[in-house]
Amino acid sequence: MNEWSLLFLAALALMVVVQAWLARRQLRHVAAHRDEVPPAFAARITLAEHQRAADYTLARTRLGQWELLYGCGLLLLWTLGGGLDRLDRLWRMADLPPLAGGVGLLLSAFLIMALLDLPFALYRVFSLEQRFGFNRTTPALFLGDLAKQTLLLLLLGAPLAAAVLWLMAGSGAWWWLYVWLVWMGFGLLLLWAYPAFIAPLFNRFEPLQNDALRARIELLLQRCGFAVSGVFVMDGSRRSAHGNAYFTGLGRNKRIVFFDTLLKTLGEDEVEAVLAHELGHFHHRHVRQRFIVSAAFSLAGLALLGLLAQADWFYHGLGVTQPSLPTALLLFLLVVPVFTSFLQPLLAARMRRHEFEADDFAARQSDAAHLVGALVKLYQENASTLTPDPLYSAYHDTHPPAPVRIAHLTSQGR
Repeated sequence: MNEWSLLFLAALALMVVVQAWLARRQLRHVAAHRDEVPPAFAARITLAEHQRAADYTLARTRLGQWELLYGCGLLLLWTLGGGLDRLDRLWRMADLPPLAGGVGLLLSAFLIMALLDLPFALYRVFSLEQRFGFNRTTPALFLGDLAKQTLLLLLLGAPLAAAVLWLMAGSGAWWWLYVWLVWMGFGLLLLWAYPAFIAPLFNRFEPLQNDALRARIELLLQRCGFAVSGVFVMDGSRRSAHGNAYFTGLGRNKRIVFFDTLLKTLGEDEVEAVLAHELGHFHHRHVRQRFIVSAAFSLAGLALLGLLAQADWFYHGLGVTQPSLPTALLLFLLVVPVFTSFLQPLLAARMRRHEFEADDFAARQSDAAHLVGALVKLYQENASTLTPDPLYSAYHDTHPPAPVRIAHLTSQGR
């Protein structure tokens, strides 16, 4: 161990302490308000629905605490415990060309990490979600999704990993800039290809059949000056009872997607209001802003990796005995979330501000009361707590707490 090891351990310990403290606050706060519906929701949400949402939140928070401890234990095993070093030695023993061995190391590490995360994924779907009536996924469907995800990782991840390692090895001191350009291009390609080629591998998408609703949506899109390639309904009920809606795609390949569960829950006025909120994100260029922020963070991260990859203390302080570009990349991906986790409150605050701006846009384009009605129904359907702990919410939540958001929208309707 060296000074870098101690800094890493200190940051990891601080992250765990902060996350555990916030989780304890959340558990106490939600439990303390479990038996009374907030006055602003008393006429719309029953006590039984409120208690179900509280119990669901408590269960998810407790599971999150165990996942945090489990993830930190695995991180220590991968790094200071020598797990990554042992895996690297196995690939070196195969005596493959450096590029092939590096790609093999990266892909095998990602596959092992996914396998180690599998117990929690199974528990979340078939125990927690099942207990609260949300799960619709069968074991066969779960395994099928897992197989498709693994295949996509191999088909898309292998060429990307090869390109990144080739640039790292052969592009000189500025390799990190070229890798960043490739990464940005790959991200844009995925954004364009996802709706037409990737998402249909997992779900069925059909054009919206409700003529009246489709006409309202088209009028809203015209008023907002927004063009899409189509409005689709996704069979979300095949896997979960949760409802949602989203935009996806890039350029002319943009499309609007509604979960079938959402359309069964909301009226036409409410669907229009939800869509107006999503259009508000595009009107205020939130998607572009988030992409720029993400691009800036990735550029800074790769520039930092360019320095760390040349420092022996970086490898030795994290349990790797023989420095290499693939291990540098893996170590960086493993360790950087520990340090960037402390930026979460700032990023969450920015996202909450975007939600308020999108709500304001929706109130101007449709009716604030309709969006309020839609949100209340979605809180009911998704069992979202109405009483999160303020500090926990400020640290983690990308959406404003329900009472704050509803009060803001109600003021817009006056």
